[in-house]
Amino acid sequence: MKTGGKGPGNKGAGGKGPGSSGRGGKPPSAGAPRGKRLSHDARRRAAARPAAGEERVQRSPRPRPVEEAPKPTRAQVKAETSEVLSTGVQQLVVTPDENEMRIDRFLEARFPQLSFSHIQRIVRKGELRVNGKRADSKDRLEEGQTVRIPPLKLEPQEQRPRSLKADTDTVEFLRSITLYEDDDVIVLNKPAGLAVQGGSGTTRHVDQMLEVLTDKSGQKPRLVHRLDKDTAGCLVIAKSRFAAATLAKTFRSRSARKVYWALVAGVPRVRQGRISTYLAREEAYDGDQRMAVAKHGEDGAMHAVTYYAVVETAAQKLGWLSLKPVTGRTHQLRAHAAHIGHPIIGDPKYFNIQNWELPGGIQNKLHLLARRIVLPHPRGKGTIDVSAPLPPHMRQSWNLLGFDDAPYDPIVEAPDE
Repeated sequence: MKTGGKGPGNKGAGGKGPGSSGRGGKPPSAGAPRGKRLSHDARRRAAARPAAGEERVQRSPRPRPVEEAPKPTRAQVKAETSEVLSTGVQQLVVTPDENEMRIDRFLEARFPQLSFSHIQRIVRKGELRVNGKRADSKDRLEEGQTVRIPPLKLEPQEQRPRSLKADTDTVEFLRSITLYEDDDVIVLNKPAGLAVQGGSGTTRHVDQMLEVLTDKSGQKPRLVHRLDKDTAGCLVIAKSRFAAATLAKTFRSRSARKVYWALVAGVPRVRQGRISTYLAREEAYDGDQRMAVAKHGEDGAMHAVTYYAVVETAAQKLGWLSLKPVTGRTHQLRAHAAHIGHPIIGDPKYFNIQNWELPGGIQNKLHLLARRIVLPHPRGKGTIDVSAPLPPHMRQSWNLLGFDDAPYDPIVEAPDE
């Protein structure tokens, strides 16, 4: 019989039963004389030899089928990340790929389920720290720095089914406002009143709309800069990770040339000039936020530079300004225009002239247009140079005032510093 086999009188290796030795749990070794006990080594060698006329067969273990673990769904990944975030404080180390990345974009990349308003809130409250210090959402990180993330309680997000009609309508809308497109870049003519990113109570915004343009490899077009909700005009979108990284460096290095048009109250005495201040965020009594001129060294103060030129005037009551921001601070142009005493018409945050009456026929909407963007192509294919038309409310004002909006700009050659 085969060694180790099961049958009557044998319960298997180590079992006891009729014919078992009772010691060590093995039957007497083949070839061992009765009544004579063998040493432990001898018994082991005897057990290893096949019985007479029997060929010992070495059986290899049967390979088990390898089952690939199912890939987690997007909802599962979000749920797992939410669970990690809610467990307590995290300390994240900035990687080489994240060097010089803005804090808000660092958080968006690490935790895509965090909303823009959520990110701004934890930064504003000082709950996020970089190397132990408070930071602004626009501060840039350095490789090796430690970012402290507070515990976050995230509500589970419902996975709503996509509507084919809604997606088709969104694609058609985006196509209708596209000023330029190639394999890497889209430049949109963002309408006034459309938010670029989500916030408190904002459900319709450009970033959400870009989901419908996700390609077969899962790459969604990315924002590389922002415009205020009520500012119309040129908004640059990257269609790939490579384009996004390259364009982000272009904006950081100030290699992108931006020209804005604005209608302001009054006319600056100096027809062409340079505005240089420090700006810091302040919180209004109603909880709203605005930027205020600050002194160098104040908490959160950042240098801001804008060039301006008067294009045309209307009886010294209104002025058409061409503005060129060198830096890209939040509300920079709006705050700078108010700072020199000529706030932008229709600006609910910064218009600061008491008892000023809006001329008849002009709508009380922000008269600020991102008129032109000029930047090197991310793949070195020359220069992208795109201009946006006046939005409807500004077109109405230009017609009423008799302004000629022929495509020109008097300060395109202004110095960058």
